[in-house]
Amino acid sequence: MGVLENKARARLFYKYLSKVYDQVNPFIWNEEMRDEALELLDIQQGDRVLDVGCGTGFGTEGLLQYTDDVHGLDQSIHQMQKAWEKFGKNDEVRFYRGDAERLPFADDSFDVIWSSGSIEYWPNPVTALEDFRRVVKPGNKVLVVGPDYPKTGVFQKLADAIMLFYDEEEADRMFKAAGFVDIEHHILQRQPGSPRAIVTIARAPADE
Repeated sequence: MGVLENKARARLFYKYLSKVYDQVNPFIWNEEMRDEALELLDIQQGDRVLDVGCGTGFGTEGLLQYTDDVHGLDQSIHQMQKAWEKFGKNDEVRFYRGDAERLPFADDSFDVIWSSGSIEYWPNPVTALEDFRRVVKPGNKVLVVGPDYPKTGVFQKLADAIMLFYDEEEADRMFKAAGFVDIEHHILQRQPGSPRAIVTIARAPADE
């Protein structure tokens, strides 16, 4: 388990990263990549959408292009404060401070769940994905963006020491273990040589 797959250390990390997050993030996960991922979902106006690990609201901004009913959850108060500066505390978006592994919502609460740049910090990704399946409506989709596993040994060792990096095979395993079906993966990259993001879309079974 990587050093940042610990909730207390991740919160401390984001206390400081939040100050420059919006300046650093575009080098790894930019608007074009976000918008391409959003197009993979069929979000309709009026859909109730949850952004898990919303951070400063970069993904939230994209979701608001599709529906006015967006909810953001994050464990870092410092990241959320940056999001509040953009959207207000409960104006355009309803925000919650909470844990991806213990979502504070009733079963079948959302039409869509989106999460970008968060799974790599979860100590128990399958536990979180099981809770995603619980709160998304049966038959509906979730989309999770995480860091693709490096291809070379040196970078693999570095990645393993820091946080969760994973490939399509591991993503399949996690989503299947959490009970999802119709799992598909897409690799997005800002430019050749830059970090790769793995985008996984999956559907909660319709007849649970």
